Amino acid sequence: MSAEQLKIRPAVQKLPDHCGIVEWFRPGEYARVDRVLADLKKIGVRRLRTGISWADWHGRSGEKWYEWLIPRIAAQVEFLPCVLYTPPSIGEENKTSAPPRRLQDYADFVDILISRFGEHFDYIELWNEPNNLSEWDWTLDVHWTKFGEMIGGAAYWARQRGKKTVLGGMSPVDGQWLSRMFELGVMDHIDVVGIHGFPDIFDYTWKGWERTIALTHEVLRERNSSCEIWVTEAGFSTWQHDERKQMRVFLEFLEAPATRIYWYGIDDLDPALAAVDRFHLDEREYYFGLRKADGVPKLLFRLLEHGGVEGVRALDAIAGSGKRRPSPEKAVLVTGGAGFIGTNVVDRLLAEGERVIVYDNLSRPGVEKNLLWLHDKYGDQLDIRIADIRNTQLLEQAVAESKHVYHFAAQVAVTTSVDNPSMDFEINASGTFGLLETIRKAAEPPSLLYTSTNKVYGGIADVAVERNSYRYEPVETSLRKNGLHEQLPLDFLSPYGCSKGSVDQYVLDYSRSYGLSTAVFRMSCIYGPHQFGTEDQGWVAHFAIRTLCSCPITLYGDGCQVRDILFVEDLVDALERARQIMPRISGQAFNIGGGPERSVSLVELLQLLQKLNGTLPQIRYGEWRTGDQRYYVSDTRKFREAAGWTPRFSVEEGVAKLYQWLASMLNLPRQSSPAAWYQEEKYLSSVMEAIR
Repeated sequence: MSAEQLKIRPAVQKLPDHCGIVEWFRPGEYARVDRVLADLKKIGVRRLRTGISWADWHGRSGEKWYEWLIPRIAAQVEFLPCVLYTPPSIGEENKTSAPPRRLQDYADFVDILISRFGEHFDYIELWNEPNNLSEWDWTLDVHWTKFGEMIGGAAYWARQRGKKTVLGGMSPVDGQWLSRMFELGVMDHIDVVGIHGFPDIFDYTWKGWERTIALTHEVLRERNSSCEIWVTEAGFSTWQHDERKQMRVFLEFLEAPATRIYWYGIDDLDPALAAVDRFHLDEREYYFGLRKADGVPKLLFRLLEHGGVEGVRALDAIAGSGKRRPSPEKAVLVTGGAGFIGTNVVDRLLAEGERVIVYDNLSRPGVEKNLLWLHDKYGDQLDIRIADIRNTQLLEQAVAESKHVYHFAAQVAVTTSVDNPSMDFEINASGTFGLLETIRKAAEPPSLLYTSTNKVYGGIADVAVERNSYRYEPVETSLRKNGLHEQLPLDFLSPYGCSKGSVDQYVLDYSRSYGLSTAVFRMSCIYGPHQFGTEDQGWVAHFAIRTLCSCPITLYGDGCQVRDILFVEDLVDALERARQIMPRISGQAFNIGGGPERSVSLVELLQLLQKLNGTLPQIRYGEWRTGDQRYYVSDTRKFREAAGWTPRFSVEEGVAKLYQWLASMLNLPRQSSPAAWYQEEKYLSSVMEAIR
């Protein structure tokens, strides 16, 4: 992949035909079923394995649920039903993993399913993970004779009814258990042996798919069996925030030498629900999805949706291509190094010959394209660690190799913090505190520059403002002339302000309490190339994108809010200057932005974009949002005096550079005007999918 692939490109190949997805549904999840089916289409999957719960069938509305579910699934994908779970009322004990008191009841239920829904499937899987105690309580069946009789009878009858049979996937793969199924005569009626694999999650001594499947083949050969082998379930839990490892395990799974393979799953488990019959007894069980429980797509899903398997392989290749051999030269560690600011900083550092470690979990849509651009430009000079700031082990390794840390990794949107304050705190506060502790404990602690936010000053209610024409301005002349200084009282308005502000203070205190070289930039609005702004964050780029695409722009409030905006190259100058003088500025916070001479209201920015574009899209208005300041302009004199720094780009120059860069990324056709091509909201959606 190259920088050209940042631009709009045709659809790519999705998952291979023999690959399917596993997803489990609970009765009543009608909307989720349709959403999962839509997700399967997005990533090009045509096979789905799901459970048909014998227990749920006999519950309230269970039969009605499956009358809807099975045809619904089969109308869109090839359907593999997995029939499992004893109704507790007929079990030897009151649980779904118990053998039924009358073993033939299971075969009778399979017969009902074939009679009612047989037109919708060719294969039927009999039970799930039978050698897993939570799925089949073998303490009630120590020699597996009950299981053998139950499954053997159901398999015999399913074949009589014209169906092919799949023996419920072993987990872990156990040659002795499979041999026992031959001894009990079960395999006389089985067409496919299912196996499961969860590398480094449940399978602690994982030896790879080739060896695992070879073990199963060996048993089948010894018994002269012609059964196929399917991987009926495999996956990787991101419970330790390791989406890079999920991607790697998935690629290895695709190479499994099996006739058919199924990956688990689409959704993380809802944290309010029990996993089988265990409520948060094992946290690993809750994080196997391609989407988080709140619906946010993980890295693997985004790559599959927009780049297919080719995209996953491309990112995996560059993530493993950098210089990882021991080096006496310490690196500059850039957390969030694939983001907007991080990409520009890394570009500068690599151009100057610095050793750089890019540490980013790629959770923000589109940032993987920044990595591809950096790799296209610098090749193996780029050292990429796809990892989460909350992954202590990987963070410790990166810090140990570093002489300085630029800490940009964060949850960056006020609106997101309001919707999900717990996640915002976990990343911004806990994640950064963990980084501070890692630095403090390091043998050679690197210096740290933390990018905080002007939101630590809250709504700045004590600063009286007045509206003049298209902008708010302070009543006090000195504030209008110089901006807002660092002596403003802190007022952590919004969960985002609280999480960033609390760590802002920790960073300063770790200099005082532990002697670390740490400093804080309280930043205003930064903009420039590699920023794919959204309504929630990166408003300058967001307005430019909407203008280029002639799609409506919503102004929250009256549009006269004023911010000082700083072109990203000027910020990189400031960051690098701060690194050079770090011992001298340690323990201090600095307001960083464009200052009064680079201040602009939302309406004034739109006027500038109109000059660049010729036209503006429809402008809409919404209610004021939590934490939105009427006026914030940085007084940057403290840092200017300490570092000798001065911004180089005017608002007009910087916005023009961003506009031109975005136009090239959106690949605007030259033969017609933007308004002619980009007047549809749905086209903007496709554009954003392409560049993300």
